[in-house]
Amino acid sequence: MSAVTEPGVPGKLSTVDRFLPVWILAAMLLGLGAGRALPGLNAAIDAVQVDGISLPIALGLLVMMYPVLAKVRYDRLDTVTGDRRLLLLSLLLNWILGPALMFALAWLLLPDLPEYRTGLIIVGLARCIAMVIIWNDLACGDREAAAVLVALNSVFQVIAFGVLGWFYLTVLPGWLGLPQADLAVSGWAIARSVLIFLGIPLLAGYLTRRLGERAKGRDWYENRFLPRIGPLALYGLLFTIVVLFALQGGQITSRPWDVARIALPLLAYFLLMWFGSFAIGKAAGLSYERTTTLAFTAAGNNFELAIAVAIATFGITSGQALAGVVGPLIEVPVLVALVYAALRARRRFTAEDPRTTVKN
Repeated sequence: MSAVTEPGVPGKLSTVDRFLPVWILAAMLLGLGAGRALPGLNAAIDAVQVDGISLPIALGLLVMMYPVLAKVRYDRLDTVTGDRRLLLLSLLLNWILGPALMFALAWLLLPDLPEYRTGLIIVGLARCIAMVIIWNDLACGDREAAAVLVALNSVFQVIAFGVLGWFYLTVLPGWLGLPQADLAVSGWAIARSVLIFLGIPLLAGYLTRRLGERAKGRDWYENRFLPRIGPLALYGLLFTIVVLFALQGGQITSRPWDVARIALPLLAYFLLMWFGSFAIGKAAGLSYERTTTLAFTAAGNNFELAIAVAIATFGITSGQALAGVVGPLIEVPVLVALVYAALRARRRFTAEDPRTTVKN
């Protein structure tokens, strides 16, 4: 995937990137259609898994993330870890405000649908460690900052997911006199998700850069190798979307009103988190690149983990699982639209902040 060559002008995206919403919509429709038209496809895809992890989805995510993580300049990570404002804001948005906002929206908009409400709360607890890297890269965010924040989210995900699930599903509803729910989640399952979906592509990207630069030099690596592997990110993204929606196509198309009810709080959540985080980053004096990274890492969610936890706890046909499935149905097109919103906002940053640079 290419970068923008002129600040704030989405029209300067490559032809492939400019029509990304079209490719994503086509992938979603293809997946939904295949899942609906071929009843045996769901079982066939779902059967290809190891220890509860779908191999097709894992493959798509790994292929999607590898090129972006191979672009990261790992020698610049110290400039990110030294930015305490960015790290503290990310922790605040991801682990305090984000889950609290989803809890409030779920109860406000789905007071009569406890299964869907619980599913949405689980989605709010699963912070993004995969697709956010794609959206951030398309919006010309800070790749190094994205790598650090995603890694930070991963550590907190292993530590805090189960505790926050207990708090938001049992403790807080009890304090407020609301119905309670239980969440059985394995710490190993969360750690395994992090190791597979982040650890493998991160290690591959790091080794590729180190070995590639050592063998051929940085100029060859940046200008010849990276352009060759860049399209793999789009292919992996589209493949993942097709497989994901093929797996759940029957549920989504057979319950359109339920999907619409679930979609409303999700849409509000993604928009409030992204625009709120963007405004906070700008007010804190962060550059465009880091403000954009902060916004996308705060707004995105780890749908793989949310769906896996919902299925393991409540069953594959449960309302909680359906809420998890609807998550990427809404998140993918909304965050693609927000990529374009970020690129347009870049003009203002360019005019006001001399630190803003054009990244390739």
